[in-house]
Amino acid sequence: MKIFVAGLGYVGLSNGILLAQNHEVVGVDINAERVVLINAGKSPIADTEIEHFLQHEKLNFRATVPSHDTYAPADIVIIATPTDYDPETNQFNTAAIENVARQVLAQSKTAIIVIKSTVPVGYTAKLRQSLGTGRIVYSPEFLREGKALHDNLHPSRIIVGDTGEYGKLVARLLQEGARKKDVPVLFTGSTEAEAIKLFSNTYLAMRVSFFNELDTYALSHGLETRQIIEGVGLDPRIGSHYNNPSFGYGGYCLPKDTRQMLANYRDVPQNLIHAIVESNSTRMDFIATDIQRRKPRVVGIYRLIMKTGSDNFKSSSIIGVMERLVTRGIHTVIYEPALGASEFFHAPVIDDLSEFKRQSDVIVSN
Repeated sequence: MKIFVAGLGYVGLSNGILLAQNHEVVGVDINAERVVLINAGKSPIADTEIEHFLQHEKLNFRATVPSHDTYAPADIVIIATPTDYDPETNQFNTAAIENVARQVLAQSKTAIIVIKSTVPVGYTAKLRQSLGTGRIVYSPEFLREGKALHDNLHPSRIIVGDTGEYGKLVARLLQEGARKKDVPVLFTGSTEAEAIKLFSNTYLAMRVSFFNELDTYALSHGLETRQIIEGVGLDPRIGSHYNNPSFGYGGYCLPKDTRQMLANYRDVPQNLIHAIVESNSTRMDFIATDIQRRKPRVVGIYRLIMKTGSDNFKSSSIIGVMERLVTRGIHTVIYEPALGASEFFHAPVIDDLSEFKRQSDVIVSN
């Protein structure tokens, strides 16, 4: 089977490698440098297993930039293009998905389109109607940055938003590539699958927010956060996982997915979803104020990446804290070897760790 993957970020690249173990896969990306790296067996993103598979595993995989007839030979086209949240429209920007879908339909009369990008609830059904085709399947991904291929090889579940033959085919392909056996598979309507994705990430954001607010309370009253969390987590209904306080939730998914979830609630009563979105800003405000009350001359920000093992700065919560400090007139310096710049948000970047520590009165360790 010939499979094309549009968009070679961590979602598209990990899905492409997963399927290339058993099928011919062509990755398509508008970034020519990324294409060159992948064809040379090098990963453009930080992911240990993607790097290993590109260099050492037997794969039928190559990358290319799009052309006028890229998708003509495809049996399946997986769309994994970014859908950034647009604050003006209160929706994900799905223009790239629609552009690829139109190209596929124009170039092939039989190719099945599988959307892996995160979309608003109800989007796939509207797209099928507007394009006049039933060959579009929505199947959400549940991948961690830095562990994307691992999570594809060992998935917690496979969700396919199609109950017909197209959906069954997609599920078989994903099961076939996985190393984990007996993966739970759920076939749903496309709109239910979209809701599963957004509610899953909103719950994770809620859990992050809960333990952050627990930590805010403990810090405000001179209590030991770790002891409280340990005691709370011993309840098996809560569990001792995903409970580490942070500067807020960040990265590609949680900030934009929670805002999209809130937008989907526009005509539905709610309190909790709004609170989850607002809590992230409240947490960053608290952290910045807690730093400011120490009256530092210079604040050092150690690393800007959104989490350990990632090379992604996008929507990193530490950046929200840093921006608040800079806006309040607090002199800030940064140590971030992966940035490759001398300045970020009006703050100088210092390459030498010893010099960074010498200049800083308070270091915010990310």
